[in-house]
Amino acid sequence: MVSKQEAVTAQWGQVENVYQRRADLIPNLVNTVKGYAAHESQTLQAVTEARTKATQISLNVDDLSEANLKKFQEAQGAVGSALGRLLAIAENYPELKANENFRDLQAQLEGTENRIAVERNKFNESVKSYNTYIRQFPRLIYAGWFGFEKKAYFEAQAGAEIAPTVEF
Repeated sequence: MVSKQEAVTAQWGQVENVYQRRADLIPNLVNTVKGYAAHESQTLQAVTEARTKATQISLNVDDLSEANLKKFQEAQGAVGSALGRLLAIAENYPELKANENFRDLQAQLEGTENRIAVERNKFNESVKSYNTYIRQFPRLIYAGWFGFEKKAYFEAQAGAEIAPTVEF
């Protein structure tokens, strides 16, 4: 049980790592866009605020309840949504889209989003293994005695099943 719990803890560290990578990229992306789209300050401010809120939510691996994980996911979802609006604004600035710094940052951000998906999936696999292990007889008796509790999964955000509309 301890080794399964440690696997969940280690995988949670990886999830936090990739979210931190995204948080670290955001100021560079915002500053690059600022130079081209200064009058889009409301969107730039929304991205910055979402990042700040998301980095303030710290989730302890020992308290991965569904409610706590949902709060964490909502904060990270707000970052993703704000970034989406920022990247949509960039479409209106051809010189920004052509800027090498912006393209590099956008590519890094896309790679980071892919890493987040991979690490969340690995985390869910670790949680599944752990939860299954502690709920099987006779281990469920010992799990209860020693405080091994079920961990929560990452879940898709509401509306994720709806494909975004792309218009030209």
